[in-house]
Amino acid sequence: MDLRIQGPGPTSPFLSARDLFETEHDLSLPVYVRLRDDPDERTWAGHYEDRHVLNISRQAASSAMARELALHEFAHMARYEEDHPSHTQSTEEVLYLALAGKSVERRQLSHCYQIANHMKDIYADDITLSVGPGEKLLSFLESSLATAVADRPETPSRSGLQRLSASADPDITAVNAAFALALAERHDLVGPDESHRLYDLAHAAAMDAPAVDTMAFRRRFRDLGQETDASTYRKALVNATRSYVTSNSAAAD
Repeated sequence: MDLRIQGPGPTSPFLSARDLFETEHDLSLPVYVRLRDDPDERTWAGHYEDRHVLNISRQAASSAMARELALHEFAHMARYEEDHPSHTQSTEEVLYLALAGKSVERRQLSHCYQIANHMKDIYADDITLSVGPGEKLLSFLESSLATAVADRPETPSRSGLQRLSASADPDITAVNAAFALALAERHDLVGPDESHRLYDLAHAAAMDAPAVDTMAFRRRFRDLGQETDASTYRKALVNATRSYVTSNSAAAD
């Protein structure tokens, strides 16, 4: 695996991630790591004819999660090179199939893209967690969900219950909670007794988003077939998208 780090900054997390990744996988194209100054720049992978590019802020590259972030993006690159359906399926095509004839809020549309990203991440992290430990990822999922789920403020929610989510949109927070649980369960990062704090946080998120069937999304994400073809994957994504928009529309009515 040809790794090329561009710009001043830490190199050890990327080299360590490469060493882990290469225990079971390889990439045909070189990987350019582009360190960016903007601390709010999210970590993401770009794919081109002659290379992959891992974009990451210097702040993220210096964080405790740097190696895990890099390993996750390497996994996306591997899925892209193997033409995995989760990484070749057009999200726009799925939205057209799932939402034809429906009126959808811009907020809901952005959530549909997030659902598609979660399904891509499930398959990328099947690789990530096959070569690296999951403890840091589990802590990251817990911390991220805890940030979105806050103490009850004074104003009631649309369900008549006190809101449990803070500034984050409660509907997508519930979907994110479902993803976190699904990934943890898919890779046995939590025990069967559901005693991990992640379950309490997911319950809190679900209480604040009654229109979202959090447990159903948990099953959708967790039970995605390890091996899938383009048709099966497209159907799963269409069904997930349609389910989310339909349930939200019914709640609004």
